[in-house]
Amino acid sequence: MPIERLQKIIAAAGIASRRKAEELISAGHVKVNGTVVTELGSKADPDTDHIRVDGKLLQGAQLHVYLLLNKPKGYVTTVSDPEKRPTVMQLIRGVKKRVYPVGRLDYASEGLLLLTNDGALANKLMKAASHVPKTYVVKIAGTPSGEALEKLRSGVSIATENGWRVRTAPAGIRLIKEAANPWYEVTLIEGRNREIRRMFEKVGHHVEKIKRVRYGPLTLDVPPGQFRSLTVQEVDRLRTACNKQIAGTKRFMA
Repeated sequence: MPIERLQKIIAAAGIASRRKAEELISAGHVKVNGTVVTELGSKADPDTDHIRVDGKLLQGAQLHVYLLLNKPKGYVTTVSDPEKRPTVMQLIRGVKKRVYPVGRLDYASEGLLLLTNDGALANKLMKAASHVPKTYVVKIAGTPSGEALEKLRSGVSIATENGWRVRTAPAGIRLIKEAANPWYEVTLIEGRNREIRRMFEKVGHHVEKIKRVRYGPLTLDVPPGQFRSLTVQEVDRLRTACNKQIAGTKRFMA
């Protein structure tokens, strides 16, 4: 890794937030190569320098990587594919540490996908109970009735991959482009596989296109097939979003 500010390295390792890392440095809790460092402008190379926080050594393998990818359609969201289809991992070039997708976007869907080696954060984000809102723009075949849209906003019963039936959480649905095949903005607070497609099929409409444009505090801002690293502030906001306790089910109003 390139030389970075010490507080950024500590925050990226998941030890503390950037602000807390600055406090630890100022208070003399951080050593670099055996020397206490208290100056906030100090820099280090996490791959070659020995960095200790309260005596605990930060190993290179402990450093976390957080990426935001704009997944094009035609890629599967897995590390490998038995059918030999392209995977999103083929788009992640020049990243030295191995990362994994957080959740999935199906083969025909596109948009914002997170990848990381921070297993703890990934697990929290993938639990529907995290209530982290995810927003999609969706093109529908035909025009759903007002009654159909209200059903989707309130929650409908859909089949899962294992054959069980579940009721979807209330969803936010807003018309963004009126046409014979209109576009809607759909916001969910859970992440079931193919949920949006199954929701609209339930009310008699096929989904033609899906693109995820927001994930919690993050907004899609890179071209298709490209990715970028999250900033420390974005990672902090993502942790806050998935740790937030929500009493009951929140209804998103259209």
